[in-house]
This record gives sequence, C-alpha cells and structure tokens, in this order.
Amino acid sequence: MQEETREAIEEEAQEGARDVEQAGAVEAARRARFGALPERVLPQDMVEERPAHPRDPARDAYDPDEVAMRFGL
Repeated sequence: MQEETREAIEEEAQEGARDVEQAGAVEAARRARFGALPERVLPQDMVEERPAHPRDPARDAYDPDEVAMRFGL
C-alpha cells in the first residue's frame, strides 16, 4: 500500500513537471507573439492628401482676350 501511494505521488510529480514544462512553452509562445508593441504609426503616414476635385482643363483654358474678341468688346 505504501508503495502504491509512493508510485502515485511520483506519478503526480511527473505530471506536475510536464504541466510546468507545457506552461513554460505556452508562455514562451505568447511572449514571442505579444511580447512587444507594434511600431508606432505617425499621423502623417495615416493621411493621404489629394485634391478635392480633379483638375478641369476646360476651366484652366479661359482666355479673357479670346472672350473679348468673341463678344466684340
């Protein structure tokens, strides 16, 4: 009976050692994945600047002299 108890205690100790070993492996995996914060993203890298309206070539083609000639001023 003492021998059975001793074997049970030794078996529990071995299981406990395996659990500690597995916990260490889990902790190492977690630390490898979440151990450091990601790099900081600067605000200027998060903003894209572009014109509100696309360039209109017809609007830029206005020539006041041509208009004056057309309407006979």
